[in-house]
Amino acid sequence: MLSIIGKDIETAEDLALIGEGEIAYIRQISSEEVNARFPLEQKLEPGQNLWALFSADGTPIYLSDDRTSTFFRAAEDDLSPATLH
Repeated sequence: MLSIIGKDIETAEDLALIGEGEIAYIRQISSEEVNARFPLEQKLEPGQNLWALFSADGTPIYLSDDRTSTFFRAAEDDLSPATLH
């Protein structure tokens, strides 16, 4: 068993819940990945690089072509952003 910030982690679901409602992550995402991950959404033109804000469990929150706006959105939602590369 793994313990992080005083919480016991036994499953992937436990790990995903750490920081839920407190931490979000921001990463660059291609329009092709958006089209593949969200097939029911309107298709985006290929070749675009976008910025996405995800909750701690990986649920998408916000998508923008402007990196700074994703940080502002995290702040509006009282989330501490972490950038993933």
